Amino acid sequence: MVHKIFLLSAKPQLWFGARPSSFKLNITIRVATVDDQDFIISLIPRLTEFGPPSWRNRSEMIFTDTQIIIDKLNNRPSGTVILIAEDDQNVRSGFIHLQSGSDYYNKELHAHISDVIVVNQAAGKGIGHALISAGEAWARGQGFRWITLSVFAQNLRARELYSK
Repeated sequence: MVHKIFLLSAKPQLWFGARPSSFKLNITIRVATVDDQDFIISLIPRLTEFGPPSWRNRSEMIFTDTQIIIDKLNNRPSGTVILIAEDDQNVRSGFIHLQSGSDYYNKELHAHISDVIVVNQAAGKGIGHALISAGEAWARGQGFRWITLSVFAQNLRARELYSK
C-alpha cells in the first residue's frame, strides 16, 4: 500500500500538471445527493479493476465500499463529503469521497480521500484532477492543512494521477 500526503497551499490549484492553454473542460463539481446513489454504486467495482492484492477479496471490497457510500449519502456525517463531476448536460462523470481523519501522532484533523472514481469514457480527460482540486477546496474550507490518501501499489493508474 502506498500512502501519500498532499500539503495544502494557500491558493487552490485548478490542475495538477501542465495543461495546454486551449484545453477547456466544462465540468461542474457539486455535492452528491441521495439521487446520485445508483451512479456512485455503479462505479465502485472500478476500485478493483486493477486486481486487488491477494489479502483482499474483490466481492468483499465492493460490498463494504457500497455500504459505506450508502451510509454517507443517507446520514451525511459531519467531516464527510461526496462530490460529483458532471458536464453542462448534467451527465455525471465521476465522484470523490473525502472524510476527516486524525493524525496518528499529533491527533491533528486532516482530510482523507477515501475514493476517486471516474467513468471509463471520461478517463484521462482531467476529471480526476478536477475532483481532487474540488476536494482540496473542501479541505481548506474545513480548515485542514493536508490531505492523505492510500492506494494499493498495483493500482498504477491511480498512482500516476496522485503523483502529479
